[in-house]
Amino acid sequence: MNNKLVLVTGGSRSGKSEFAERYVMQFSHKCDYIATAEVCDEEMAERVRFHRLRRSDVRWINHEAPYHAEEIFESLGTETQAVLFDCLTIYMGNLMYGKEAKLGSFTEKSNFILAEIDKLIAAAKACEKLTVFVTNEVGSAIVPDNQLAREYSDLAGWVNQKVAAAADEVFYCVAGQAVDVKKISYKFKE
Repeated sequence: MNNKLVLVTGGSRSGKSEFAERYVMQFSHKCDYIATAEVCDEEMAERVRFHRLRRSDVRWINHEAPYHAEEIFESLGTETQAVLFDCLTIYMGNLMYGKEAKLGSFTEKSNFILAEIDKLIAAAKACEKLTVFVTNEVGSAIVPDNQLAREYSDLAGWVNQKVAAAADEVFYCVAGQAVDVKKISYKFKE
């Protein structure tokens, strides 16, 4: 199980976080939980409270990392065998629009963020624990009508593809049900 990476994706309220929480608990009686949200308004504060309630018992060691999450991986102890990272698209949004966002063109921002995701993947592999990344599948609707939303959707798709390529397993959640995507995905001949 060491160095195993798993990606759990799905739409809003698809059950992906609950699935990921149950999944990691199959492998470890305690789990490191890396939360990425920055509380910027009351609605986000309510979402954070909702997630924290599910992780309020001794099975969870909570870490807040809206930025530089690779540093959390580097500092993890040996008390757990699993890490749950929730979520990639919020983390990406922080890097794209948050207080530490890089200025520049969309290409420059994308290159920076994809490099940060590479650091995250490398740190997850180096920590020698089962790591489950949760992410949102944001590109399944119509193309957004504004540039900001199109850029976010495009970059989220690229981030998800990058992590899925590095992952040993990828699960897609819909209506509370998880499908093992890598198990059923088409394999091209090399």
